[in-house]
Amino acid sequence: MLIFAVTGMGGVGKTALAVEAAHRARARGWFPGGTLFVDLRGYDDDPVTADQAVLALLDALGVRDGDLPPTADRQYDAYRALLAGRRDRMLLILDNASDPAQYLPLLPGTDHHRVLITSRDRPDALPVRLIDLETLAPDESVALVARALRDSDERDERPAREPDALRELADLCGHLPLALQIAAGMLRRRRHRDIASLVAEIREAGDATTVLDHGSPGTDLYGRSLVLRPVLETSYRRLPPDQARLLRLLCLAPGAETGTEAVAALAGLDTESVLSLLEDLAARHLVKPAGAGNGTASAIRWRLHDLVRVFGAGVVAGDAGLRVEAEAARERVLKFYVRWADAADDRLRWLPGQPVPERFQDRGQALAWLDGERAGLVAAVGWGREERFAGAAVRLAQCLGEYLDWRRYFDDWIAVAEAAREAAQLARNALGEAIAWDSLGSALAEAGRAGEAIDAHSQARDLYQTARDRHGEAIAWNNLGLALRDAGRADEAIDAHSQARNLYQTARDLRGEAMAWDNLGSALGVVGRKDEAIDAHRKARDLYQITGDRHGEGRAWHNLGSALGEVGRVEEAIEAYGKDLEICKEFEDWYGEAHTLSNLALAHKAAHRPAEARTAYLQAADAFTRANAPAEATQARTRAAEQPG
Repeated sequence: MLIFAVTGMGGVGKTALAVEAAHRARARGWFPGGTLFVDLRGYDDDPVTADQAVLALLDALGVRDGDLPPTADRQYDAYRALLAGRRDRMLLILDNASDPAQYLPLLPGTDHHRVLITSRDRPDALPVRLIDLETLAPDESVALVARALRDSDERDERPAREPDALRELADLCGHLPLALQIAAGMLRRRRHRDIASLVAEIREAGDATTVLDHGSPGTDLYGRSLVLRPVLETSYRRLPPDQARLLRLLCLAPGAETGTEAVAALAGLDTESVLSLLEDLAARHLVKPAGAGNGTASAIRWRLHDLVRVFGAGVVAGDAGLRVEAEAARERVLKFYVRWADAADDRLRWLPGQPVPERFQDRGQALAWLDGERAGLVAAVGWGREERFAGAAVRLAQCLGEYLDWRRYFDDWIAVAEAAREAAQLARNALGEAIAWDSLGSALAEAGRAGEAIDAHSQARDLYQTARDRHGEAIAWNNLGLALRDAGRADEAIDAHSQARNLYQTARDLRGEAMAWDNLGSALGVVGRKDEAIDAHRKARDLYQITGDRHGEGRAWHNLGSALGEVGRVEEAIEAYGKDLEICKEFEDWYGEAHTLSNLALAHKAAHRPAEARTAYLQAADAFTRANAPAEATQARTRAAEQPG
C-alpha cells in the first residue's frame, strides 16, 4: 500500500498542498474514483477519532442511515469492503492528524488506492513515504504576498513601490505561509496604508503573532481561522513535560543556531539525553537540525523557527516560576561558553613550553569550535547588559578578541567589546573595563576607524594607570601607537611604542617587548628612519624566536622585508617575505599570506621580474579569497593583469 505523509510545522501549508495536489491529480485522470477528504482536527481540543471519521467516510461512499452497520467493527469492515470493490482508483486524504491512532484504522487495506496524510508530527515508526515541508524561500514569500495583493486589486502598486518593506515583512513572518497569508489579508484591509506601516507595528511589538492575530482577516478557504498563536499553543500543549521544558529553554538560547553541547548545558542534561529530546522535537517540526557536521552528536546544530522562538520566550516571560528556571539555564550555558571559549583562546595563543589547553588538540579544532558557536558566543556577551550575567560576559568577551581578529569578524569584535565595556561598568570591574576599551580600540582600528580607536586605547591606558597595572598599560600604549600610526601621527606612535617597550622590559616580558619593537620599527619606517626600523624589526624577530612565538616571528619577518625593500635591498626583502610565507601557511593565516604575497609582488616588480610579480599577485588573490576578503582579491587580480608580458 502506498501511503504518503506531508509533514511540517503548523501553518506551513500542508493542507493547501494536499488539496492542490488532489485537484491536479484528478484533472490528470490519476484518480477516476474520486477523492475522500477527512479533517481529523488532530490538534484541536477535541480531535476526531477514527470511529468518528469512518462514519464520515461511509457517508461519502453512500452508506448512511439504515444502511449503516450497527457496530464500529462492522463499519470498518463495510468501509474496507467498499474500497476493495472499487475498480477506479481513489485518493484518501486524512488531514491534520496528530496521532497514528486517528488514521491507522482508516487505511484501505489494499494497495489499489492511495493515501495522503498531513500532520505536524513525522510518523517515523510507520512505512510511509515522507514529504517534509519547509518554510518558503525569501523570494517565494515576497511573491506570495505580492500575488495575493494583485489578485485582489490589480491596481495595488504597493509591492512594486515598497520592495524593501515587503521583503522585511516576509522576514518578520518567518516565511511561514500562514503568517504571510494573514499579513496579505491585513494589507488588503488597510489598502490605504503602506506596507512599511505594518512592518513598523510588528517591529514595535517585537512579536509578529500579536500583531497578525489582532488584525487577522478571519478564515481561510477551508473555514479555518487565520490565527498564529493558537497553532503554536496547540503544538506546545501536546508536548510531554520534558520536551516542553527543553523547547522553552531553547527559545532563550543565544544565536539562531545552537550546538548540541550548548543545548545540553542550557537544559542541565547530558548530551545523549538532550539529543534524544531534540530529535523528538524535530519529529514534531518544532526544531530543525541545521547541519550534522561529521555526524557526531556534538557536531549537530539546532535551529528554531523565529515565530516559535518568540512564542516560547513569551511563555517563559508570563510565568514567574519559568522565569527562574530560565535564568538558571542561561547561567549554565554562559558558564559552558566561558569554559570552552577560554580553552579555545588558550590554544590560539599557545606557545611551546606553556601548559597544553584542555579539549582542543590544535588550532584547527579550536577555530572549528569557535566558528560553529560564534553567533551564540557573540549574543551571550550581550547578556552582560543584565547585572546577573555581567561578570561572566566580561570573561567571555576576553576569550573572543584573538579569534575575531584572526577571522577578521570586525563588526562582531566591535559589538563584543562594546557589550563587555558596558558589562564591566555594570559590574564595577575597572580592570575588565580597561581590557574592553583596549579590545574595542583594536577592533575599531581594524575597521578603519582610527580616531575612535585612539580614544578607546587612551581610555584603556588611563584605566590601567589608575589601577597601577603596568603590563596592561604596556599593552594599551602599544595598541595606541598602532592607532596613531594609522591616523598619520607617526611621531606620536613612536613615543607610544617606546613607552610600551620600556614597560615590557621592566616587566621582563620578552614577547611583549618583541611586539613593541616590531611596531616601533614600522613607525620609524614611516618617518624615514629606515636603518633604525630595520634594527627594530630584527630585534623583534630575535625576541620572537627566543619565546617560540612562530606567528609573531612571521610578522616580524614580514615587516623586516618591507623595511629592507624601502632601502632597495630587494633580494633580502624577498628572502624575508619567504620566511613569513612559510609561517603563514603553517598557521593557515590566509590574510597574512595574501598581504605578504602582495608585498612580494612589489619586490619582484622592483627587481624587474614582471612574471614573478604577476604570479605572486594571483596567489595573493587566491589567499584573499580564502580569507573572505573579496575586495582585496579583486584588487590583486587587477594588479596581476597590469604586469607587462
